[in-house]
Amino acid sequence: MGTAHPGENTIRGQKHEHRQVRTLAGLAADDYGETDQRPPLVLLHGLSFDRRMWGPVLDELGRVDPGRRVVTFDLPGHGESAAWPSYDVESVADGVNRAVQEAGLESPVIVGHSIAGVIATVYAAKYPTRGIVNVDQSLQVAPFAGLVRSLADKLRGPGFPAVWEMFVASMHIELLPESAQRLVRSTCNPRQDLVLGYWLEVLERPIEELTDLANAWLIALRASGVPYLFIAGADLEPTYQRWLSEMVPQATVAVWPASSHFPHLAHPGRCAESLAVTGR
Repeated sequence: MGTAHPGENTIRGQKHEHRQVRTLAGLAADDYGETDQRPPLVLLHGLSFDRRMWGPVLDELGRVDPGRRVVTFDLPGHGESAAWPSYDVESVADGVNRAVQEAGLESPVIVGHSIAGVIATVYAAKYPTRGIVNVDQSLQVAPFAGLVRSLADKLRGPGFPAVWEMFVASMHIELLPESAQRLVRSTCNPRQDLVLGYWLEVLERPIEELTDLANAWLIALRASGVPYLFIAGADLEPTYQRWLSEMVPQATVAVWPASSHFPHLAHPGRCAESLAVTGR
């Protein structure tokens, strides 16, 4: 998979000069549209990718919700954003909030794919938001932590590329349209140090502590009543769907079958239409 070259997105239907390439609180960003009565959108990519990942959705947003204020960020250590000493999800959520404040965005809708679905959830538990969209990221900590820990030696050693390819295979990129497959491959830059940095908590922190912390965030989210949309690329296990409805009663689940780990790329128009109405 290729090296990131951020900052190439444009929105059809909007003049190119409406896009500003910015650095906000240390995070590289593309800033589109104008502030108005619509809640601004903040788009966060998954681990090892960069902000170009949202290109097809941005194109469709230009059609269905023209002029909307949208900011896409490179997460710390990704794309054009500088590396951080550590990448625990709460610190990253705090960093995103600093960037949101610097951009002058008030109560945005936070959209996160993969690990950024967790970051978006933590953000909403701590800061004012109008809505959350979680693109294909489970909120149950223990199963993922158990899997990662079982692979810890390989992840930390020369076996990292093979383990990463195992994770990539589980994403089922082959289900995507060819253009989306190319985008996924060109935006992916799976550096070992970065992956280990973002997964350090699940590798080293006691699973019971991680579970308690995650539950505390979900309790805060539930109390806020913020609209929460979970977009899945495959049918959810009934036990997980029941758990999610108990932990976040305001959550709505949308399943876009056979769209892999990237339902927003399999159905960018459908994703844009969902974002256009979230929080309004």
